[in-house]
Amino acid sequence: MSQKIDTCTCTVIHQDVVQAAYKAMLPADTTSSLAELFKIFGDATRIKILNALKCSEMCVCDLAACLNMTHSAISHQLRVLKAYNLVKPRKEGKVVYYSLADSHVTAILNTGLEHINE
Repeated sequence: MSQKIDTCTCTVIHQDVVQAAYKAMLPADTTSSLAELFKIFGDATRIKILNALKCSEMCVCDLAACLNMTHSAISHQLRVLKAYNLVKPRKEGKVVYYSLADSHVTAILNTGLEHINE
């Protein structure tokens, strides 16, 4: 299904709008970091893991059972999530439990869900 794209036919630059947008531009390193963060949220398996961890902290075995995946696959994704400070580990004896790193992770997930459900 093809959608018609509206195009602008004006030739006047709205200098005040351009200036305001220019001043609000993020530094290049910040935009790169933000893009990297959103790449991490671009994987369905990682979203499933984060969503499961919204309910409770879980160990790799719990997550593997919940998501019907191998321990190895879960561990790999947890390493990625931990590297981006989206999950945090807590060791209890020989078991490592994972939880969401902070309330920002929940907020990002909830905001994304709200957006797609509009």
